[in-house]
Amino acid sequence: MSRAVIAFGANLGDREGTIAAATRELADAPGVRLVAVSPVYETPAIKLDGVDADAPRYLNGVVVVETRLEPHALLDLLQRIEHEHGRTRETRWGDRTLDLDLIDVDGLVLADERLVLPHPRAWERAFVLQPWLDVEPDAELAGRGRVADLRAAATDEVERR
Repeated sequence: MSRAVIAFGANLGDREGTIAAATRELADAPGVRLVAVSPVYETPAIKLDGVDADAPRYLNGVVVVETRLEPHALLDLLQRIEHEHGRTRETRWGDRTLDLDLIDVDGLVLADERLVLPHPRAWERAFVLQPWLDVEPDAELAGRGRVADLRAAATDEVERR
């Protein structure tokens, strides 16, 4: 079994309902066991050119799972769940009904055309780091260091719900 950290976010539709349903679907998937669910944080929308104060705010957090799925199969599962909840990919970093990002899988370092591990921007995003820190205070991000230290340096706004 591998331990994986998955970040979730939603800023369109029934954010709470979508996140709860997606978490249940992930927990019920074959080869996946839910270990922890973080508190939920509300955050501003971040677009390619920075914070968009006019866009709907996100609800963000992380789940930790143990899984028998290899990383690409887990990514496929996450993308299927996103799709089933109306996720579309017309605009990079656009508003979305559901975003599920594979952040870390047992410290594995991997980069191919479909998947980069650890997630390339997780180390600088408080909306990933703070909820991860809440459920795994001693966590480390491969190549970047302790999540607690990374969180201390991250400056984006997060507000616990």
